[in-house]
Amino acid sequence: MKTLGFDKPLYILPFDHRGSFQTKLFGWTGQLTVGQTAQVAASKQVIYDGFEAAIRAGAPERKAGILVDEQFGSAILQSARAHGYMTACPAEKSGQAEFTFEYGEDFASHIEAMHPTFCKVLVRYNREGDRALNDRQAAKLKRLSDYLHEKSDSLFMFELLVPPEQAELDRLDGDKKAYDLGLRPELMAEAIELLQNAGVEPDIWKVEGLDLRKDCEKIVAAARRGGRDKVSCIILGRGEDDQKVHDWLATAAGVPGFIGFAVGRTTFWNALVNWRDKKITREQAVNEIAQRYLQFVGTFEEHTRSVSAANQ
Repeated sequence: MKTLGFDKPLYILPFDHRGSFQTKLFGWTGQLTVGQTAQVAASKQVIYDGFEAAIRAGAPERKAGILVDEQFGSAILQSARAHGYMTACPAEKSGQAEFTFEYGEDFASHIEAMHPTFCKVLVRYNREGDRALNDRQAAKLKRLSDYLHEKSDSLFMFELLVPPEQAELDRLDGDKKAYDLGLRPELMAEAIELLQNAGVEPDIWKVEGLDLRKDCEKIVAAARRGGRDKVSCIILGRGEDDQKVHDWLATAAGVPGFIGFAVGRTTFWNALVNWRDKKITREQAVNEIAQRYLQFVGTFEEHTRSVSAANQ
């Protein structure tokens, strides 16, 4: 069995969106045609070209990686592996409230075919939610966790979303900002511990942005409890605006155990929409994506250095 955890810097550009991507970018629902599938894949190639442009412009190659799906991005994953970039590929079916394997009982063969650095799952888990649903998810996730640690070279990346239950919002008079600031961090830590207790052992927790440094420290403490010393956390962008994402990165940077980020839509969405609408050229879209990714790298590294210097 592999040593649990991954604690090197990691700056991920995620574009593994599938259902939401095809409906919100192209307005398509249902089964895609061959031509539509190719069009989605081509749009993801624009994002990947932006990532490579950022590498050429100075993004640290050994810390950089992509997260893209097999359905639309298998050629991109192959190219990224050939270039030595870190890669991540999702195992979950897109757009489901309950974690479900994208390829059912064939999940293992697809992981090995794509051979990503990280096998990623996105899971919605709130301890105050449906207990039976949480238990079903935990059982499936333990199966994946055991497989990755015992039989695969891929590490386990767990994207944890803790959406509010209606009763929680009612207690806060419907104030979602109050939920994010006051309740969600505690629920996130509890979800991590409950999943660990169920035998789910990610190497990296990919978590929603946190506004307070003490909450970042709380999440790391949960992720690393019980001797899980190399398990780490990264911040996801949640589609927020630039300033909010920069604030989250600045808060997490320098907290021991937070090693980077995975910021997707905030990096590429506006550029893709403007390219789709022929307001900018493909080259301009690629360059805009590269510059945004570089800015997020810069924010995380700058604040990591400043916190380190302050602690010396």
